[in-house]
Amino acid sequence: MDEVEVVAAHSERATLRVGHVFLKVDADQARVDVEVEAMSLAPVPTPEVLWREPPVLAVSALAGTALGRLGGRSTASSTAWAAVGAAVRELHEAPLPPWPGRRRRDPDELAAELDEECESLVKNGILPADLVTRNRRVAEAAIRPWTPRFTHGDLQIEHVFVDGDEVTGIIDWSEAGRGDALFDLATLTLGHEARLDEVLTGYGTDVDLDVIRAWWSLRSLLGVRWLLEHGFDPFAPGCEGDVLRSRM
Repeated sequence: MDEVEVVAAHSERATLRVGHVFLKVDADQARVDVEVEAMSLAPVPTPEVLWREPPVLAVSALAGTALGRLGGRSTASSTAWAAVGAAVRELHEAPLPPWPGRRRRDPDELAAELDEECESLVKNGILPADLVTRNRRVAEAAIRPWTPRFTHGDLQIEHVFVDGDEVTGIIDWSEAGRGDALFDLATLTLGHEARLDEVLTGYGTDVDLDVIRAWWSLRSLLGVRWLLEHGFDPFAPGCEGDVLRSRM
């Protein structure tokens, strides 16, 4: 029998790998609906849906390995990172999906959420006030109107697979929808900021670097408490805590 590998697990969902199959357990079937439809529409390589028996979705494993790990060193080549940038650009230029996306929030709503989260981080002693204040200022550049694109919505480095210099697929599409293209680019390079130039070489268009840097701060500020509450360590080397400190 193949060994069962826990790829990711928390109170909302879990992903297991058994041989050449990924098993995703998610009690939120609307989220699974989005994942299945997004993979059918995305113009980039995605896993094959093998079967679905709520609350489990089975998809094929992808060739190659993840582009890297948050908090770890990526051994992927510069060419591979550029290839990922080209794939992300193709996704962002695709026709918009028919649903709005879970992460679509107007600027006022996002600013209010950020203010509330920053207050909680300081009040509960999770982060020092000066660190929060500095990153809150940096994050402001991301809170602006944007043109909706077909976005992955959770384009973490672990969700992109490469084999040599080739992109073999992108997994975990449950947050896909109409979103901010620069949020995808920032999520991909979070903790791997030195790779941004390589990604943009493949992406092939001018982007606002200040907004990407702002999303690094904004995503990290909004994510620290959630990560702690779900059993993850945002203060491990290279993770969200380091990203916030680097802004100082």
